[in-house]
Amino acid sequence: MTIGVVLITHRAKKHLKQCLPPLLSSPLKPRVLLVNSSSHDGTVELAQALGAETLVIPRRTFNHGTTRDLARRHLKTDIVVMMTPDAYALDSSLLEKLVAPLLQNKASIAYARQIPHDGADFFESFPRQFNYPESSELRRITDIPHHGVYTFFCSNTCAAYRNSALDEIGGFGPVLFGEDTVAVAKLLKRGHAIAYVSEAVVKHSHRYTLKQEFKRHFDIGLARRESRHLLLEAGKDAKRGTQFVKAMLSQLARKCPHLLPYGCLQIGMKWLGYRLGKTCHQAPLWIKKACSSQDFYWTSDVGRRKRS
Repeated sequence: MTIGVVLITHRAKKHLKQCLPPLLSSPLKPRVLLVNSSSHDGTVELAQALGAETLVIPRRTFNHGTTRDLARRHLKTDIVVMMTPDAYALDSSLLEKLVAPLLQNKASIAYARQIPHDGADFFESFPRQFNYPESSELRRITDIPHHGVYTFFCSNTCAAYRNSALDEIGGFGPVLFGEDTVAVAKLLKRGHAIAYVSEAVVKHSHRYTLKQEFKRHFDIGLARRESRHLLLEAGKDAKRGTQFVKAMLSQLARKCPHLLPYGCLQIGMKWLGYRLGKTCHQAPLWIKKACSSQDFYWTSDVGRRKRS
């Protein structure tokens, strides 16, 4: 089966020498397509020099969902791997391991394990440890009683899809955030399965300020409100969130109790952003823009259509 890799970029030049080589040297010989939303910082030129295909789009047309769908339709491969440029494969075997469940007809979606970048602090590392365990698993819609909303968990930081499966649901649609979760929910409801492949590993983590955590979780809350009809049967996010908070505070208390005050403050900012996002779907545009981490979304073509 043909394999394609899509890298969604904007001002990503600094990541390319770590991100691209393991993909381009994969034994699967994938087509690697870098999509750039007109950042003009040398990202496109360096990608071409390293051997990747490139596609440049106007910034105003970028959307996490529709841009990825444009890219997969451009490649027309049997399997498409969605990645972000700040995800670094440990070696060139990443793609082989990641797509194995798809080639074996065990699943239609597969996502990789994420570990923190070198030098990451506790608050960067813990979410990776919580969300990406060491053991692989296969999930179907029938696993909702056990996993709840986690049943639909996936990350397009590094995830593989059968293109034929995405065609069944019309591909990735326009979203503020969480195009991966929306697609997985639709696919699992159609009888597909998702594989978490712990053997496929990428380094990926972020150091967010409290303000950035608030804004990011505002977007998550608003996006979840818009997709509530898809996720409702899996239950509320609160259960998974409570598990995360308990596990994080427990580990902080054991390993670095001096960070507990900051940890509580961070949790509070995340919760406030998320709750505000879930209640702001009809708020004035200026409030959404002020609270959102994605200023480009509200003036993009998709954002304008949703407001009209």
